[in-house]
Parts: sequence; structure tokens; C-alpha cells
Amino acid sequence: MTEPSSKKRKPDPCSFVIFGATGDLTHRLVLPALYNLAAADLLPEKFCVVGVARNGMSNDDMRESLLKGLNQYKTRPVDEAIAKRLLECVTSIEADPSDPASFDAMAEQLNKLEAKRETGGNRLFYLATPPSAFAPIAKQLGRSGMLKENGSWRRLVVEKPFGTSLASAKALNDELLKIADEPQIYRIDHYLGKETVQNILVLRFANGMFEPIWNRNHIDHVQITVDEKLDVGHRGSFYDATGALRDMVPNHLFQLLSLVAMEPPAKFEAHAVRSEKAEVLAAIQTQTEQEALNNSVRGQYQAGKNGDVDIPDYRKTKDVKPDSTTETYAALKLTIDNWRWAGVPFYLRTGKALGMKRTEVAIKFKQAPFAMFRDTPVDKLSQNYLVIAVEPTEGITLQFNTKVPGPTINIDGVEMKFRYKDYFQVEPTTGYETLIYDCMIGDNILFQRADSVEAGWQAVQPFLDAWKKAGANGLQTYKAGSEGPDAADELLKRDGRNWRKFA
Repeated sequence: MTEPSSKKRKPDPCSFVIFGATGDLTHRLVLPALYNLAAADLLPEKFCVVGVARNGMSNDDMRESLLKGLNQYKTRPVDEAIAKRLLECVTSIEADPSDPASFDAMAEQLNKLEAKRETGGNRLFYLATPPSAFAPIAKQLGRSGMLKENGSWRRLVVEKPFGTSLASAKALNDELLKIADEPQIYRIDHYLGKETVQNILVLRFANGMFEPIWNRNHIDHVQITVDEKLDVGHRGSFYDATGALRDMVPNHLFQLLSLVAMEPPAKFEAHAVRSEKAEVLAAIQTQTEQEALNNSVRGQYQAGKNGDVDIPDYRKTKDVKPDSTTETYAALKLTIDNWRWAGVPFYLRTGKALGMKRTEVAIKFKQAPFAMFRDTPVDKLSQNYLVIAVEPTEGITLQFNTKVPGPTINIDGVEMKFRYKDYFQVEPTTGYETLIYDCMIGDNILFQRADSVEAGWQAVQPFLDAWKKAGANGLQTYKAGSEGPDAADELLKRDGRNWRKFA
């Protein structure tokens, strides 16, 4: 995690090589993040961007394409002078993983470019490509020697999804670790670039008031919610082969879970923090397929309205099978088998085409005894929650009970709210700035390690297997623009609990 920009050091000189330079991810997130880093004076003094495309483009065409994306997806007004300096260091190179000779040529071009730019041979390879291209590109980078470290650093950034199952994640890890050492591999999840997510560690471990009660003796359960208003849109082909569980749970939701549930690291550095995160994911109880069916809900949205927007049935989306059983909503009940969390359920939910966009972690504390208030309306006792809101508003809320003013004892729930925007003046960001900066300085504290990835897939694999066998049986439906399937409420109600209502 990084310090205020005024105290940050500049990264070493390097070349930033983007595979998929003409794609949506580069235009929407990577280049705007690079621009924001340039505006904050946090790019190396000696720096070049190499855009790799399978079909050849001139340097001018590549720069024009990137500038168009920057203007479309900028998070702040674009300073033409800063944009010009950034784009002037862009070079276009053609390479195709199915053509080894193109990678040999690319290696020669990189050597010449780096000598000219005086980057010292340091290279960051960013795979902003479909997952199917990760291993083929990495193989060619390894074969051509471009990932070999010899007095300079070489790093490989891999986007999610990292595998589609436990077996595929292990296979991809095996492939990458044949080519590069673990410290060279940066498995990126943009959720960890969000300030509130990073602040979970600070909230827990820099405040003496929380850690003593952060355990099964005081916490009743934990809810993690990632709701999206958007429907599948034009991603029907990808989504129908993926689904909500694969798309969100092993990465986004498990990153939140691991930060909430991990043990305090011995020190605040990458190996210690990542080891504790991996340990807690490995401690998630692996369920049988029958247990997975009992402890999960999957749903698929039907036609509805989100505000003024009409949303069609998921099955009527382009490139989605008309009889698809792919889930667009998933809710799970998980337990962690260790001394801190034994008996504390973790409820996770995520879905598409829901009524509002929100990401939050809600820690529900155990109810206080009612005996001393037996002559008061105790049914009005509010739930004690600590809520960490990530989207749409970043902040932290503590919900507790207090006496209503007056001559009688009446109790009501109140909230103490902290909002980032009220306390800190910060420029809007993509969420990738911190992550890209950390890649360049070699700080992998916010990136997943191989064992962590595999532990996450180990936990969700029974759900994938059980749902596949069940087919359409048990698949719930929900109206687009709603809060999701009713069965998700029942998942908690049978335990005597409820989802936290979002105000």
C-alpha cells in the first residue's frame, strides 16, 4: 500500500509493454491510470510505453487510438501537455503468440528502444488480453528470453479471471511458474486498488479498539455484498461461459473476505500479508456438493426496468443460449475453520441487473443482553453493525443504540458515519493507479499469490460442480431492477438472520 504522492518515490526507469493495447481494458482503465500517474508526477523519468497488437499499427495510429480512449474514459480534465508527453513515448509493435518469429523480432525492437530511452532493461509486461491468451503470450515471452532477469527486473501483470476452475487455475499457475518466478508475477484485481478496500487493513490493525473484538466471541456474522445495476450488455458470449460465481467470487469477494478475516501479519510487507491472506482462504471449509446446494442460491434475471432503462431477459441477450442455466446472481454461506472464526458464518452475494450498485462489508456484532431493558420496548433495539462501504460512496459506518431524548427509556439505533469525500480532497481515479505504481516499484502486497488463487478456487469448486449437475433445477429467477431472488433472503432467515437493509 502506498503513501501520499508527495512522499512517494519515483519508480525505476522502465518500459511498460501492453498486450491488448487496442482493447477495451487498455482504453478504459490502463491508459487513464497511466495519465493520472503522469499528472501526479509518479511515472519514471525515463519511460516508454509499448503497445503490442496482433495486427500492425503505425506509431501515430496507436497514439491516436490511445488518445481517443483517454478522452472518452478520463477521470479528470486532460491536460494536453501531460497527455502529449505520455503519448510521445508510445511505440507500436506487432506480435502474435501463434508466430514465434514475431516475438523474436519484438525482443530485438525492445532492446533497441530501451537503449534509446535509457530504461536500463527494466520491463513490465501487462496482459490486458482475454484469459485464453495469458499462457500463450507468457510462453513466448519466456522462450524469447524477454522475462529473464539479468541485472534488470522483469515483471508480468496478469488480469482476472485467473482460471475458470481449480484445475484450470492450477494449470495456469504451473505454466507461469515454469516461465517466471513467483515474485515476478502480479495477478491484478482492481478491487484492491480502491482506497476503502486497502483501508480495511488500517482500520483493523492501526486501531486498538477493533482487533480485540474481531473474533467469534463478539461477531455474529459477516455479510459481503457486491451488487451491480448493469446487465450483461454486449458481453453475452463471455458471461454465459462464466457466470456470477466465477466472475466475482474467487477474486473480488474473496479479496474482501481475506482482508476482513486474516490474522495480523508479523510485519507490513508483501510476503507476510499475502501469507496471512492465503492462510485464511485455505481455512474456508470445503463443502460437499450437497452442502454446497444447501448453502447457496443462484439466480438469473428476467425482464424488468432499472430506473428508466428497460432490461430484457438474460436468455434473450445476444450470444446467450436460449436455455442457458448460467447464473447472473450468486449467494453463498461459507465458514472458516480456525480459532478466530469457528462458528461465524460469512454470507456472500453478488449479481447483475440489480436495483442499485453497491459494494460493502457489514460486520454484525452479537446482540447485547436484554435483561436490564425488560420494561422498555426492546424490540426496537437496533442491530450493531460496522459497515465498510466501497461503492458507490466510500466510507465507514458504525451503527449502535442510544436513548431517545425524553423522560422515559426509549431506545433507537443511530449511525456514526465517516465519508472519504468529507475528509480528504482526492482526485477521481480508475482504481488502477495504485496497482500500476506498485507493479513498477516492485511492491506486490496487493496482488494474489499462486497459493491464494488456488485456495479460493478450492472453496468455490463444490458450488460449480453441484450447480453444473443440477442444471436448471434450483435456478431461481428475479426481476431486473429488484434486490435479487427471494431465496437469497431465506438463506439467512433459516439461521435467524437477515441481510442488512441498505439505506
